Amino acid sequence: MNAQYARKGLASLALMSAALFVVGCGAEEKPKADKPAATTPAPQQTTTQGTKPVAEATETLAVLKGQDGFELTVNSAVRDAGGFLTIKGSIKNTSSEGRAVPDVMRGDETEVVKHGASLGGATLVDAVGKKRYYVLRDTEGRPLTTTGLGILSGGDSTDVFLQFPAPPASTTAVSFQLPTFEPATLKLS
Repeated sequence: MNAQYARKGLASLALMSAALFVVGCGAEEKPKADKPAATTPAPQQTTTQGTKPVAEATETLAVLKGQDGFELTVNSAVRDAGGFLTIKGSIKNTSSEGRAVPDVMRGDETEVVKHGASLGGATLVDAVGKKRYYVLRDTEGRPLTTTGLGILSGGDSTDVFLQFPAPPASTTAVSFQLPTFEPATLKLS
């Protein structure tokens, strides 16, 4: 009987040693470069004359007032190498009550309307080039803008973007128009 227990003990010891060896080998392995890091990057910061870091300020190109207490802040209007102009900013409910983002902001084109609440009704007007630009759409008619806008609680805001065909490089400013909001002139970069 003692020999039988000894053999079972040696077999168990051999299995445990093999398991520890496999685990130990895995611990030495270097992380793969194509896997994303588990941590998130810290926001970019700049330092002033003191040693305390300060978050970079966001530029405001325009603030448009809309109906029912909505306000649209435009922070950037940037051309890219692909021939597009992307506008980024935020829409805020400045009232104290929750309100639905007006459906009319999506425009009235059938293809855009069927994809729900969006900023698809926005346009850019190039007065010098005498041309109007509409929000781009994908091959299924979805506007290339923030979609799924619903109810914003009082005082809340949400980030938005819109993508247009880029006006010619000679165009340095355009009039930005969104239904229910006052128009604003945007300087292009």
